[in-house]
Amino acid sequence: MKKRICLLGLLLASLLSSFSDAHAQAVTVAVASNLKPAFEEIYRGFRQAQPQSKSVRIVYGSSGNLASQMKQGAPYDLFISADESYPLKLVEAGLTRDRGVVYAAGHLALITNSAAGFVLSSDPERMKALLRVSKKIAIANPDLAPYGRASVQYLQAIKLWGELQEKLIYAENISIAAVYVSTGAVKVGITALSLAKSPELSSTIQYIALPNDFYAPILQRMVLKRDPAPTAIALYDYLQSAVARQILVNNGYSIPR
Repeated sequence: MKKRICLLGLLLASLLSSFSDAHAQAVTVAVASNLKPAFEEIYRGFRQAQPQSKSVRIVYGSSGNLASQMKQGAPYDLFISADESYPLKLVEAGLTRDRGVVYAAGHLALITNSAAGFVLSSDPERMKALLRVSKKIAIANPDLAPYGRASVQYLQAIKLWGELQEKLIYAENISIAAVYVSTGAVKVGITALSLAKSPELSSTIQYIALPNDFYAPILQRMVLKRDPAPTAIALYDYLQSAVARQILVNNGYSIPR
């Protein structure tokens, strides 16, 4: 009898331990790489505002890759995309709680390596001349990254797409495109304004914002998976708060009305 009670006690303890371990697992959030500087600041504020929330595992990458991983079963509780198309495809596939929300609009910037000696100007002809003399130009892969698609649209709008295609270096995501220029591997690139404004790049690059009417609006949507963890819901709500929105604005985004 005592042995049976001991065995039942051990079994119960094992089950409780497994239950505890499962619930101790971190919530996973997939974040488009353009958002990294702003999101890190927002997440710090979230942790201070809600210290009781579980820790969050953050995965950065191109929106296309993150959406593909989610379709293949990646356990992302919250997907914070750089556009609308990838989240809405997940909605159509029945993988999300609802259609989510557009949390910000992004913008493009032309960047150059500070040591390259280029002088940036908002004059359209001087900007085109700079792109023409550049040996290589870094942009994000337009097949995976919304900012890459917007970069292509910009080059098409200024009628340099055909002329510059062979000079383009495609990075897996927009952050890597910025790193190419920051390290000097490539002297010129097109990236997210939010990344161009980041303190990490301020000593190695120069930037100028590109005209918004030269590319389609970069509306960034986020969606929760079906049956998301409470911490993911809390973070989703926090990203729509006045505090988070001000951080986004400070980092080069605008908030759609």
